Amino acid sequence: METVAALYVETNGCYFGLPGVDPWDEARDARRYAGPHPVVAHPPCQRWGRFWHGSTRKPHQYQLGDDGGCFAAALDAVRRFGGVLEHPAHSRAWDHFFLRRPKMGQGWVRADWPEHEGWTCYVEQGHYGHDSRKPTWLYAHGYRPGDLPELNWRRGEQRIPEWMVERYGYEKARRIGVVAMIGGKDKTRKRNATPGPFRDLLLSIARSAHRSTSTLEAAA
Repeated sequence: METVAALYVETNGCYFGLPGVDPWDEARDARRYAGPHPVVAHPPCQRWGRFWHGSTRKPHQYQLGDDGGCFAAALDAVRRFGGVLEHPAHSRAWDHFFLRRPKMGQGWVRADWPEHEGWTCYVEQGHYGHDSRKPTWLYAHGYRPGDLPELNWRRGEQRIPEWMVERYGYEKARRIGVVAMIGGKDKTRKRNATPGPFRDLLLSIARSAHRSTSTLEAAA
């Protein structure tokens, strides 16, 4: 089994304790990863999402993409060593790094051809164990046409508990979403957690990456 480096993952989270997985949490600083294994990368998304500027109560606290270079380093690692990067759908990082935006139901499409030969797609983690639909964009590198797996490309069903509809009404419950209602001291971890089946899918994608001899020599 080929080892995979899991970058920007939660300390003692779902990537820890697995055979053939080298987890890089915040303490290890995945920006310093220098190979040689293919990677699964989960760079932080807060500064690339809908509220990149801060909360609605305190807007304009941050600059767009001010993540300390994490996404750029993750993208570079995937391109150098092969593997896959995961970010929320509609991440502004795609535009910033000149990546093609994937569409629902489209499957894998060229992301940055011909300069980097990457692939991108839209998939929902709800098909792979997450409590919500959790629309997601993937960027993969190190694959020939036809190598990447067919995923569940469909739009998932809206998952709204009856108690939310009764309390807030359908429209507000739909806007809030199931994951947003998670509370407690571990709410952020639970909302951001990668479900086991989706983690295993990403690891399998990374392990199937083809890396050229020149790439391996450059990483040595």
